[in-house]
Amino acid sequence: MKRLALLAFLPLAAGLAASAPAQQAAPFLLVETGQPYGRLADAIDAVGAGEGTILVAPGTYRQCAVQQAGRITLRARERGTAIFERTTCEQKAGLVLRGQAATIDGLVFQNYAVPDGNGAGIRLEQGNLTVLYSTFRNSEEGILTAADPNGRIVVDRSTFSRLGRCDRDLDCAHSIYVGNYGALTVTRSRFEAGNGGHYVKTRSVRVDIADNSFDDSQGHLTNYMIDLPAGSTGRIAGNVMVQGRDKDNWSAFIAVGAEGNENGSDGLAIQGNKASFVPGVSRASAFVADWTGDRLALGENSIVAPMKRYEKR
Repeated sequence: MKRLALLAFLPLAAGLAASAPAQQAAPFLLVETGQPYGRLADAIDAVGAGEGTILVAPGTYRQCAVQQAGRITLRARERGTAIFERTTCEQKAGLVLRGQAATIDGLVFQNYAVPDGNGAGIRLEQGNLTVLYSTFRNSEEGILTAADPNGRIVVDRSTFSRLGRCDRDLDCAHSIYVGNYGALTVTRSRFEAGNGGHYVKTRSVRVDIADNSFDDSQGHLTNYMIDLPAGSTGRIAGNVMVQGRDKDNWSAFIAVGAEGNENGSDGLAIQGNKASFVPGVSRASAFVADWTGDRLALGENSIVAPMKRYEKR
């Protein structure tokens, strides 16, 4: 009887042993079902119009994905070890998002370029987006969005490095470029070594850009640290900004309404920031350049001479 029981157990044990390595080898795990996938696109399609969390194993992936619906969370099993690079969907980005919402946690996006000069880690076309503990580097854009006036974007504790471009007679690309969104929040993040364009450019109605580092010391032909081309309300507070030597446009650190003031900028609070130049550079840049004529709430900011506190354009 004992021998029969042992023999009956052996096929089951063999099956478990065979399935464990298969699951470990599949890099994308849909948490809700426990189903592993070899392709991120398949895991996202499995979520469909529902809601799901996909865990991403450490590795470097040359694959892209499009979210068509639903709410997804893509989370690295170990932050900073899941790297997506080079491969774009629709000649746009590593991730093209057009669902209800997406959360990106701990992923790395790098080395994106496309013919129109807007190769991005993430292209957001509609819906809400939350980005946490993620890195965007060595690409034409970090995050690029379309317009969604009802949408919200949150970026927290993330790094944007060696992004942007202004060449080939194409429109410039930027580290972050947000279209006409309802609200943009960028907090506790680092922007550095831009390759052209602005570090944060947004047409969102309301902004909360706080407690970030803008280190332009290794920048190349860069422009503004923060550009609000259509005006905006909200706050820009507690940021540390260092303007580098190699600038395409050094006239301002923060620009408000340079292309119009569709959003209105009354009450935009700019306070508690620190702005300076790299050693050996001294310019009459404006800390805030304002095209709107609205009543900005320009509070105490630490700036160095000969920088101007405010300049009406």
